[in-house]
Amino acid sequence: MVYRLHEPLPWAALATPLAAAEDALARLDQLVAASPIRQGWGARTAFADACASLALQGDLVLLEDLVLHDAGRDRHAPTQELTRAHAVLRTRRRIAAADPGWATSPAGLAALSEDLDGAKDQGEVPAPAVLPVDGADGEGDLADVDDAFSAELADIDALIARSSRLLADTGAVREKSPLVYDPAWGETDRLAAWRQVIADTRILPPVLAATIAVDAWVALEPLQHRAWLGPLLAADLLRARNKARHHLPALASALRRVPRDRWLVRDPLTRWLAVLGAVAMGAEQGMRDHDRWMLAREGLLLKVRGRRGNSSLPRLIDLVLARPLVSTTTIADELGVTPRAAQTLVAELGLRELTGRERYRAWGIL
Repeated sequence: MVYRLHEPLPWAALATPLAAAEDALARLDQLVAASPIRQGWGARTAFADACASLALQGDLVLLEDLVLHDAGRDRHAPTQELTRAHAVLRTRRRIAAADPGWATSPAGLAALSEDLDGAKDQGEVPAPAVLPVDGADGEGDLADVDDAFSAELADIDALIARSSRLLADTGAVREKSPLVYDPAWGETDRLAAWRQVIADTRILPPVLAATIAVDAWVALEPLQHRAWLGPLLAADLLRARNKARHHLPALASALRRVPRDRWLVRDPLTRWLAVLGAVAMGAEQGMRDHDRWMLAREGLLLKVRGRRGNSSLPRLIDLVLARPLVSTTTIADELGVTPRAAQTLVAELGLRELTGRERYRAWGIL
């Protein structure tokens, strides 16, 4: 498959929306660069972008469910859509933590292609944890433990060890099932065609190059069942071109603001203009979100002024700024307090309850 560019490019139609998108993205990057909530802004944006990535594919994933699933505090069994959203979230974090340009490099594309929808974990499989028993230094003597209980623990450890070995072995030789993936899809050729598009746009302005990268990914569909990867790769391209040095743009959240019939049409120019408009709107929304969260932070800091030095309230402020919402168990785990103390801290800060439930409640700032 081949993706062909306009020859020559219609600069008269592209100039104004391209300038607006470049300007908005640059202003957002400068705002984030010097922000005291840079890490929290990036974390909250990542959650929203993962949900938007699934929404672009027609799947609904609640932000609350994704946050709780990421923290290992699911309220119910995770759905397939939730698992995919978490894979998008982890992939976005992986790209953000890597060097700019890594994701679009041959090595990065190969690594992301092998991670089948996030199913294969990165790194080594951790060994099963062993709880210390009756030992000051953590090395207790298990001889005094009830024999039946010891046998149960031994069985569990053996099962975990077998599962770890099985996962490690299958991960190294994992093959795509023909029931799910089309063997004649030609991913190698499609990826080569997409990378050729990236090479052809190196002389173009960064935002226009990223726009064409997104459009080409949708048109070529290089990787099956990974349409959500295109905006993430384009965002990394913006970092590599020094247009977004201090953040990874949330292009999926931006595209969600544009009606699908504007960027899923036959005319390439119409699609490019739609994506450029989405980039500008997404950057503007990012700046509004930043200002709103900064204002909320200032209000919360006023409530803890004059508190003792070992108070947990300042740490709770940092936590609530880094998560779209927090639950009692999340606060207790992160701050090292009891669930009852977590509820007291929430009440002292006056955080807003976001679920409207009597049980499994969560709080946060909008």
